[in-house]
Amino acid sequence: MKKKEEYIAMIEKALSEALPPPDERPAVLSEAVRYAVGSGGKRVRPLIALGAAEASGGTAEDAVHAAAAIEILHNYTLVHDDLPAMDNDEIRRGKPTVWKKFGEANAILAGDAMIPLAFKAAAASPHNAAGVVAALAEAGVGVVRGQVEDVGGVKDASFVYEHKTADLFVAAAAMGALAAGADGDCVEKLRTFALNLGLAFQFEDDLLDGDGLFGRDETERLAAETTAKALSALDSLPGDTTLLKELSVSLLSRKE
Repeated sequence: MKKKEEYIAMIEKALSEALPPPDERPAVLSEAVRYAVGSGGKRVRPLIALGAAEASGGTAEDAVHAAAAIEILHNYTLVHDDLPAMDNDEIRRGKPTVWKKFGEANAILAGDAMIPLAFKAAAASPHNAAGVVAALAEAGVGVVRGQVEDVGGVKDASFVYEHKTADLFVAAAAMGALAAGADGDCVEKLRTFALNLGLAFQFEDDLLDGDGLFGRDETERLAAETTAKALSALDSLPGDTTLLKELSVSLLSRKE
């Protein structure tokens, strides 16, 4: 297993290569896209993709394109979520949101451009490229479904949490596994892992923000329970699950 810094370096390199060059015309679009993707973040989803490739018996290198793809798509959702018509957020990760820095129209267009950029990256996967692309597409629609329910004020936590948050985790795991040439059984185990990890991530977010749909004690119980289910799903996988296990534990105990 590599050190975490090595995985992050792989992700950053893949992202830089997948995004438009800084001097591409129109400059504001390139700048906005690179700002959106490069303005911090834990890179949780691409790390899941790399870890899933290793857990499947492949290598992290097999999943670098999938990792870039899922991170680009994730950041597109954040760009659009922050818009005045959605959450109307002006700060993300300690910096002005894309619409606040580049204007609302450019933020919408930057998000629009990030969708095909994500699919282009996914299509470069060395194995099962069509499956990788299909998993990304399924997650892209799922996130929108969750956002529609959330914006509409529907308080069905299980639906919103599963789709708005966990769908991208599931896609990351499936994409990483498929890119490494995993069989169907392995992919399904990793989907189960990622679904529970995504839910645990959301429950932990609720604890940190203090604005969840459940009481604190219940949220803590759910976070621990779903993390345990995620870890259990990693049993009997053919490859190295160290990265996924360490990531699961670190997400449960994070402070931000």
